[in-house]
Amino acid sequence: MNLMLLINLFLFAGLIYVIIGMTRKGFSLGQRVFTALMLGIAYGILLQLLYQSNPDVIPATLEWSNVVGTAYISLLRMIVMPLILVSILAAVIKLTDLANLGKISISVIGLLLFTTMIAAIVGIVISLIFGLSADGLTQGARELAREEVLLDRQAGLSAMSFPDLIGSFLPQNIFSDLAGLRETSVIAVVIFAIILGIAGLQLTKDDAEKGARFRGFIDISQALVLKLVRLVIAFTPYGVLALMFNVAASSDFGDILDLLNFIVASYVAILVMFIIHGLLLSLFKVNPIDYFKKVMPVLTFAFTSRSSMATIPLNVETQVNGLGNSPVVANFSASFGSTIGQNGCAGIYPAMLAVMIAPSMGVDPTSIGFIVMLVAIVTVSSLGVAGVGGGATFAALMVLPAMGFPVVLVALLISIEPLIDMARTALNVSGAMTAGTITSRLLASHENQHIEAGVNK
Repeated sequence: MNLMLLINLFLFAGLIYVIIGMTRKGFSLGQRVFTALMLGIAYGILLQLLYQSNPDVIPATLEWSNVVGTAYISLLRMIVMPLILVSILAAVIKLTDLANLGKISISVIGLLLFTTMIAAIVGIVISLIFGLSADGLTQGARELAREEVLLDRQAGLSAMSFPDLIGSFLPQNIFSDLAGLRETSVIAVVIFAIILGIAGLQLTKDDAEKGARFRGFIDISQALVLKLVRLVIAFTPYGVLALMFNVAASSDFGDILDLLNFIVASYVAILVMFIIHGLLLSLFKVNPIDYFKKVMPVLTFAFTSRSSMATIPLNVETQVNGLGNSPVVANFSASFGSTIGQNGCAGIYPAMLAVMIAPSMGVDPTSIGFIVMLVAIVTVSSLGVAGVGGGATFAALMVLPAMGFPVVLVALLISIEPLIDMARTALNVSGAMTAGTITSRLLASHENQHIEAGVNK
């Protein structure tokens, strides 16, 4: 280990000590996360400037600092499946009317797909306004290597029909799904938890004593998992520091400048979609400014972690405690939203790529037929896109071949993928929270109508 590497790691440890000091002084989690984000970016850029003549030092530094970021993401992934299983199960066994279960599921999934459809339209419009094109993009060694991987992955996806995809949502081996071994494991665990919860309700109906003990077991399990979640969340600032340091220190600024038009267009499309979320919420008497203030810590974490799935614990907690959504709706929207209808990864991104590559394939991207077909394919393909880093690539590999387009363009954007993926993930999570908030308001309004009808009688 050379001297420069030791100095870099010493400075990184110093940044960690700064966060520890903020914790001791009582700074809030949101303040510490934001500080860690800024420190990570600043330190990553500093190393880029200092080691322009000796760039090999940066990967060696990241190899050690990534231990913190990777460990944090691993801990989050560790708690995701137990949290989904226990939370959905606890939510179902507390329902007095199973009809509400169907209403919640239909509303959440419907809103997720609806906002993804809008996101696809936004992606198309912004791409046309910015005049995005695949012409002129060059392939380097990294892009060629990525293309080979993508072609292999596409071959596997092409063998799966849409009915096969729907069938993969069902749990087969619950232990493998709890381990997250399939792209659709999250949905499978949600479905298993719902079925188990319904069985628990039937058990309570048939044997009140056993049902009470089952409920008590679930209550204790949920309390224990939530304690575990809070322990892991306490490490968020340190994970954010390491993750942002990795992004800033490993980004190729030359590639970023070459693809600046696509980056700007992507962020504009994402910003427009955030505004649409706010407008949709305002239709249901939710103040958009208050909403974004309350969810900002969650969006910040999603931005840095690049994982909708890892954000589920914070997502649920904020929906319940910050937005006042029911725990049932919060758990359903956060869980479904991590793998269905992701506005950024499964909506905007594949739509933009299709518009970029269409002219080179002899297709007019402004034609109504092309736009309608693309929006439909993007919306349907958004089912089952995994909420982890690389989910956007998965979505693109489904959409582009369905449109008859090659997947080479995905490989050409590898150098800027992390930079855009951060904002896309934040949008995904906002979409899930928007669906949960609107569903809660719809259910509350429906219940009030029932009460008023009963009073009038």
